[in-house]
Amino acid sequence: MKDGFSRPKLVVIAAGGTGGHMFPAAAFSQAMQARGWRTMLMTDARGKRYADGFPAQSVVEVPAATISAVNPVKMAKAALAIFAGVRAAQQRFGAERPRLVAGFGGYPSVPALVAARLGSIPLLIHEQNAVLGRVNRLFAGGAQAVASGFARLDRLPAKATARHHLTGNPVRGSILEARATAYAPPSAGGALRVLITGGSQGAKLFGAVPPAAFAQLDAQTRARLQITHQVREEQIADVRAVYETAGIAAELSPFFRDMGARLAQAHLVIARAGASTVSELAAAGRPAVLIPFAAAMDDHQTANAEGLAHAGACDVIAEADFTPERLASLLAERLTDPEGLARRAAAAARVGQPLAAEALADLAEKLAF
Repeated sequence: MKDGFSRPKLVVIAAGGTGGHMFPAAAFSQAMQARGWRTMLMTDARGKRYADGFPAQSVVEVPAATISAVNPVKMAKAALAIFAGVRAAQQRFGAERPRLVAGFGGYPSVPALVAARLGSIPLLIHEQNAVLGRVNRLFAGGAQAVASGFARLDRLPAKATARHHLTGNPVRGSILEARATAYAPPSAGGALRVLITGGSQGAKLFGAVPPAAFAQLDAQTRARLQITHQVREEQIADVRAVYETAGIAAELSPFFRDMGARLAQAHLVIARAGASTVSELAAAGRPAVLIPFAAAMDDHQTANAEGLAHAGACDVIAEADFTPERLASLLAERLTDPEGLARRAAAAARVGQPLAAEALADLAEKLAF
């Protein structure tokens, strides 16, 4: 789509903080580019750490900060940083003339969202979680539309209810490729492939409980295991020692770039219940054991897992109950029931929304002036 007779139209994508914000933003960016739009990612220094390889014509860093109501000094510094970020965003918008700003949450998105409101630029909010986050909650009332990853969306302002659209969470192309790989349950006596991921920033608890749980399984099962485990750098040596002592084959790394391929091969996934993780499991159609992060704002990870759990696609273990003994008992049951795993995989695929990026792009084009 051309802007007059010159460049293609521009959508500014405001996101940052974690991979949970960046992954769906990246998928949306690709969908808009496929329709002929230019895309610009606007984030802060923290968000830029997750922007390596982000599919946009430009990545613009502006100042931002987390607002803290506890410490007045920090609040003042944060306000100054956000003010500077808004000014920087306004200057860029004046030069680039975006037709739409799409906010994906996180404090790094605030300057672009404020600048959009001040400049009367149409605003699209996308909430990945089943509970509207703080920043998205702040801007939802004045946005032209609020899109959500899940049908359940708690904390949505009443005045935004009529502008709420369920689009699903856009997922990476590699995850859609995993969906194209039919789930193959474990064969009798064959490998048992388990993928363990604790989110984009890792989870210390996941470096302690799963290895100890697998070590409690019987020797025959341990010999069949092929573990792919995302582990924090400082835990790798200890985790490797547990697996080696138990005679379990395991590949460990703080980050796997080929997550789609690994997900496609997994018989079972053990993970947090972040919005992107839950949506990717459903889109790929893979069974899981989910452990919601207990400290998540408004317990949104438990809400995220609700749809998969009700569909019969996953087990949910509260973090307080996530012990080696509890997990070992569940693994012994699931890994010896290939038909049950296949049913759970099919249930996940049924609730997956592989066309979420296209649905969100459709909505964006309707809103853009």
